[in-house]
Amino acid sequence: MAGYLVSDARKVTTHRFIEMKQRSEKISMLTSYDYTMAGIVDGAGIDGILIGDSASNVMAGNATTLPMTVDQMIYHARSVVRGVKRALVVCDMPFGSYQVDRHEGVKNAVRIMKESGCDALKLEGGEEILDTVKGILDAGIPVMGHLGLTPQSINKFGTYAVRAKDEAEAEKLRRDAALLQDVGCFSVVLEKVPALLAEEVTKNLTIPTIGIGAGGKTDGQILVVADMLGMTNGFSPRFLRRYANLNEVITDAIGKYVSDVKSLDFPNEQESY
Repeated sequence: MAGYLVSDARKVTTHRFIEMKQRSEKISMLTSYDYTMAGIVDGAGIDGILIGDSASNVMAGNATTLPMTVDQMIYHARSVVRGVKRALVVCDMPFGSYQVDRHEGVKNAVRIMKESGCDALKLEGGEEILDTVKGILDAGIPVMGHLGLTPQSINKFGTYAVRAKDEAEAEKLRRDAALLQDVGCFSVVLEKVPALLAEEVTKNLTIPTIGIGAGGKTDGQILVVADMLGMTNGFSPRFLRRYANLNEVITDAIGKYVSDVKSLDFPNEQESY
């Protein structure tokens, strides 16, 4: 089976992302952090899978993405890659792995690609990391940019509020998006920025924009898989649509299992050797 609503089973590439923008076909992306979930997400027909450093929150229970290490990202990325046949697999470079200098950024990027087998990397930031992005691209590694709310900079921002509402920050975002495109990035994530600004940037770029909390006029959308499946509680930003309530489904299933074990209903004779 090629996938739900998917007739083209060919591997999705960075070039196909750009082709999708050119023919006005929206790009669908979700995060994944493990083999089992990645296989389900890929089989359902998703275009791109991000091994986000949001694994820090979703998988490890940290308050921010900052604690994630290169080793941890490689572990998650390697697990995801094993479960994916079609989707483009993008891995976040974690905080501290590319901000120090170009040499260290390129070295870590090469290591992540070699040891994980993913298709591309994502870096947060614009002009301030442009030299490092260029170095990674020069090494033959595709790069997805990330502008707007950049969670690795949470201590600088001090808030997860919408970014680029004032003209100065909006102008910097426009300039950074153009710079990332000009240096060779194949796409850019726009996170929690005003919809009109995201639409403007999308129209001015030839590479696709992937939105999260950036309105419906970006070239694609991405959500954290545990959020959109309703596995998490207590996180309900405006941009999040829950497509299931797996927290309730899983809790009910486990509760039934506990009850069956305690009442000696499980295992029964047919479930025994």
